[in-house]
Order: sequence, then structure tokens, then C-alpha cells
Amino acid sequence: MQYSDVTQKTISYIESNLMEEIQLDVFPAVIGYSKFHLLRIFRKETGKSIGEYIRLRRLTMAAMLLLNSDETILTIAFLFHFQSQEAFTRAFKEVYAVPPGKYRKLMKIVRMTEEEKKMNTSEQIKGWSLSGSNPEMYGLTTDSTVCHTGTHSGLLYAKGDVNEQQFATIMQGFQAHEYKGERLKLSCFLTTEDASKCGAWLRIDNGNGDTVQFDNMDNRSIQGTTDWNHYSLVLDVPKDSASIHFGVLLIGKGKVWADGFRFEVVTDKVPTTNMLSEEDLPAQPTNLDFSSN
Repeated sequence: MQYSDVTQKTISYIESNLMEEIQLDVFPAVIGYSKFHLLRIFRKETGKSIGEYIRLRRLTMAAMLLLNSDETILTIAFLFHFQSQEAFTRAFKEVYAVPPGKYRKLMKIVRMTEEEKKMNTSEQIKGWSLSGSNPEMYGLTTDSTVCHTGTHSGLLYAKGDVNEQQFATIMQGFQAHEYKGERLKLSCFLTTEDASKCGAWLRIDNGNGDTVQFDNMDNRSIQGTTDWNHYSLVLDVPKDSASIHFGVLLIGKGKVWADGFRFEVVTDKVPTTNMLSEEDLPAQPTNLDFSSN
């Protein structure tokens, strides 16, 4: 389950035109929906207006340029269509709490410290672990050059020649106590490069270690190179649940970046994406004597 077609198309258009002048009036013609319907659905699904979403993404891209280029603050401000350096600074402080110049200095110091650590130890990301059938053939790192919001994303990538029988996942788990008896929605943003097959996943285990609810987006997997898009998984957390596990799976080659993971309790009106649903099973066994083709 992910954003509706109208929201996905809107996000794709925005991502392709972040450095261009974007007028709200062009969206109905480009996306193929009425302006009223488009604006209403987009806000309902993202929690933001189109203008707010564009502003946040431009500020994120500006933050990456501050960190990874020597462009002046004024140039970056104009590049992302802020009317002045002062307007850019005000907007930037609202999101990052510090002005652009100070952000650039602070983050470069942080990056230097991180690079020094990497020279001595393999990178470990708090809370996350790398697992799978062949974890040694994959890498896990943070990336400050590609992110959806904030300053970093998580990057899972194949190191060399791998086939589609090999896979790795970045993952973590936590106790289910807080969510027992609830319907839980996990959402995140993913972008990919030349990925054979990947997606987010969510699993609920009971006290015996048995999996009782599961979804890994296998029926809607992400392939190839894709822009940032929003994906969600919805599972019920039974009363006897003990743990909740989640992450991102990459099968075969390529790269996948993940950002903005979020958990929220939803109502029964939100359909579950559980792949172990009893509804997928027939009511009775069939062809027990193998006589039917």
C-alpha cells in the first residue's frame, strides 16, 4: 500500500522540477486531475500542502548543497527559488534551527569526525543491523548526499557481482507491548538505483517466535531506478504478540536509500497488507486425488 496514483504523480513531477519554477496551476494539466481533487488528496495523504512539500524538499536539497559544494548561500537561495538570501535564511532556520552558514560549518565538522571514525572502524548505525543470506556482499552506511528530509538517509547497496538468489536487509526490532491489539502502519520513503528487487518489510512475532503477521512488498516490489516515493505497510498486532521487526530488503544488485520511517496506529478502516492472511486460503482442500488438471 502506498500513496495514491495522483499523489505519486505529483511527487514525481516535483522531484523532477525542484530547481525549476513550479506553479500550482500546472498540476491539473500535468497530473490529469482537477485542482481541487489534487490538493485535497495530496494534503490528506502527506499531511502537507503541495507548496509546503515543495518548500521542505527544496530546503533539504539546499542543505545537501551547503554540505557538498562551495556554492555561496545566495546562489543556493536563488537556485531553489527563494526571493532573497534573507528569505532563504528564515525558512532554513525554521527547519534546521540554525542559519545556513552556521549549518555548513557545523556539519562539515561533524563529517570530518565521522570520516575519522570510519578510518578506524567499520561503520555502525545506531539501532540498525545488516543481515540476510549474504550480508558480506552488501554494505550499510549513512548518506548525507541523498536524503528525503533532514541530513542523512540509510543506504543499503550491493558491493559487487551478486545474483537474484542473494539478498541483504537492514533491520531492527522492538517489543510489541505498546501496540498489542492495534492495527499498526509503518511508512517510509525509498529511492533506488539499478535495484533488481527491493522493498520495505514488517513482521510481527508471538512469544514462541512464530511469525503471525508479515509483509515484504513482494507483490508490489520496487525495481530499477526510482525517485523518492512513500511506501506503507499495515499489519495487525495480535494480543499474544511479543516483538515487531522491520527494515528494508534488497535482492540482487543495486542500491536503495531509506529515510523517514514512521509508525502510527490506524483504524480498521485502513486495509491490512498482511501476506499471511487467511483470506488468501481456500475454504476447503481441493484435488486431493490429483485427477484435475
